[in-house]
Amino acid sequence: MLHGFSTIDIIFIFSGAFIIGLAKAGLRGIDMLNVTLMALVFGSKLSTGIVLPLLCAGDIAAVIYYNRHAQWNHFWKLLPWMALGILIGVFWGKDMNEIVFRKIMAVIILITVISMLVMELRRSMKVPSHPLFAASTGIVAGITTMLGNLAGAFSNLYFLAMRVAKNNFIGTAAWLFLVINLFKLPFQVIYWKNINTGTLKTDLILLPAVAIGFFLGVIIVKRIHEERYRKVVIALTLIGAAVIFLKK
Repeated sequence: MLHGFSTIDIIFIFSGAFIIGLAKAGLRGIDMLNVTLMALVFGSKLSTGIVLPLLCAGDIAAVIYYNRHAQWNHFWKLLPWMALGILIGVFWGKDMNEIVFRKIMAVIILITVISMLVMELRRSMKVPSHPLFAASTGIVAGITTMLGNLAGAFSNLYFLAMRVAKNNFIGTAAWLFLVINLFKLPFQVIYWKNINTGTLKTDLILLPAVAIGFFLGVIIVKRIHEERYRKVVIALTLIGAAVIFLKK
């Protein structure tokens, strides 16, 4: 539950849940702010147990709303590699030192943001066609989603590189992360023991904030022009990366 937390902690927790809703509605990149806020209160690794059920709830809402826009060719290109990355992350991250854990996340985000910027500065319309691009992106996304729910940054890189249209981007990501996050649940419950009755009670309290964020996010995304959506995603990813780097 939320007993024993300071006022600022509670603000961070509810803000993190609200941001999950925004991200699942299509404001991709903003989810890194949620990762940081939750980690400030619960710690980097323990926060993943609080966040994961909320992500699943947001994924279900996103699939219901954006289902018709999914592009299954991209879904199947990424899914098996992300599953493999999750299995690597399960065993790699279980007993990892939290300081090391945070530094690894920071480096991963830096690489992602630099890749996005280089891609935009070149203004190349050519999309990656080599199978290794989807494989490497998927594996790293899987590892980072298990270690800190940070797969969004790398999936953004993939969809931006493939020049996927706004609604197709959101719809495909919705299905992808619903399956991936459900796949992660047993590992968090049984192996990492990050999810229990107490964390689920906290999640129930936070669900309304996720719902509000989702409905507001849908309204905002509708107002973002197709051509500007890429810039919005990159900008939000940059902001999220900056916050993670500034976090001590």
